[in-house]
Amino acid sequence: MVEHSISGLDDVFHALADPTRRAMLASLRDGERSVGELAAPHRISLAAASKHIKTLERAGLVKRTIIGRTHRCALDPAPLADADAWLRRYSAFWTERLDALDILLRADDPPPSSTDIGNPST
Repeated sequence: MVEHSISGLDDVFHALADPTRRAMLASLRDGERSVGELAAPHRISLAAASKHIKTLERAGLVKRTIIGRTHRCALDPAPLADADAWLRRYSAFWTERLDALDILLRADDPPPSSTDIGNPST
C-alpha cells in the first residue's frame, strides 16, 4: 500500500516537473478543455499535447472523456492534495531551521546603544 502511494507521488511530481503540463493544469482550473484548447497556447502539435495529457492522466491529475472525435479533459485535484500533504511534513523542519537561523543572526547584531539613537552615521 505504501509503495503504491509513493509511486503515485512520483507520478504527480513528474507531471508537475514540466512547465507545459503545469500550464495545462492551470487552464483546467477554470473548467474542462479540449486537447486542442490545451495545446493552443503552447504552439505544440495535438500529438505532443496528447503525450503531456497522458502524463497528467497517469498521475491522476486529469480525467479525459471522449465525445465523438473530441477529447475533453477535466482537472482532478485529489492527487495535488496528496502531494501538498507530503510537502507539509517538511514545513515544520524548515520553520525550525529558519527560526534557529534568525536567532543566530540576531545574536550577532549587538542591540543599538542609547548613543546610536539619532546619530545618522551609524
